[in-house]
Amino acid sequence: MLDRYAIPVIRWPLKRAAIQLNQWEIKPDTVTISGFFIGLLAVPALAFQAYGLALMFIVINRVFDGLDGALAREQRLSDAGGFLDITLDFIFYASIPFGFALADPANNAIAASFLLFCFMGTGASFLAFATMASKHQIDNPVYANKSMYYIGGITEGTETIASFVLMCLFPTYMAWIAGIFGAACLITAASRVWAGYQTLRALDTPSS
Repeated sequence: MLDRYAIPVIRWPLKRAAIQLNQWEIKPDTVTISGFFIGLLAVPALAFQAYGLALMFIVINRVFDGLDGALAREQRLSDAGGFLDITLDFIFYASIPFGFALADPANNAIAASFLLFCFMGTGASFLAFATMASKHQIDNPVYANKSMYYIGGITEGTETIASFVLMCLFPTYMAWIAGIFGAACLITAASRVWAGYQTLRALDTPSS
């Protein structure tokens, strides 16, 4: 929901950084993979309840995630790069609830499991529709520079990272934050399934 407002704000600094990285001949996939492994360091940090350190790794991961796309646009967008980016993003997103479950299993495990369940709904509906949108050559003008179709919802990347930040800042309220955000994810998944089904059904129905 907030991505369309956040992306224009961060686009200029990311572009400037990407221009410099391009001059150094750094490849987008290198940035993607580096950011992914840095982000995974949040898991052991969370497990040891080093929440400030985990937050730093999460933020760095998200900066790298923005940089790889900006750098790809300076060089060349590729399906391979887009595939790598979205796959590692989803693995990273799932790793953070897991880290909180390790930090305090008694209080966080059920909330983390619920959030992962909700992530499955948003992720499956997102990727399934992106596949069909590509087949039917459906364009999304809001995210025209993305490698695949981005179907919206009330929980997108901005909201996801905001929830992770809140969990790190207020770890004792992790279960509440995960519960509220997870419920919003379920609404997003339901709306995507409904909108995607109706869109594709209309395309499958022969016009009279």
